[in-house]
Amino acid sequence: MSTDSSALQPEQAAWAQPLEDVAAADAGAAAAVQDIGRVLDIPVQLSVELGRKKVPIKHVLQLAQGSVIELDSLAGEPMDVLVNGYLVARGEVVMVNNRFGIRLTDVVTPSERLRRMNGAS
Repeated sequence: MSTDSSALQPEQAAWAQPLEDVAAADAGAAAAVQDIGRVLDIPVQLSVELGRKKVPIKHVLQLAQGSVIELDSLAGEPMDVLVNGYLVARGEVVMVNNRFGIRLTDVVTPSERLRRMNGAS
């Protein structure tokens, strides 16, 4: 899946709103939300992406302990939260009991999450 910066730009209407509002506004999404109960216990891979960078293979082969790779994101920018490679939220890094966590600042609506995971962009 390609996640260039244009693919990661959410539509304003796609960000968090109550599930009831989504169901009332979109009958197709409401049916999908009802059917999703069948798969709620299936594990998925959740990852938080710090940044990306395309590099030539020769640079990958030159990597060594202590190498520094400059990423495309700026310090302090929200990080992308991905589920199975699909953007579902953005957030900021926090510490939780001496472990890293992420406080969500923007969340994609349930209907938009389903739309993205079904291959629409």
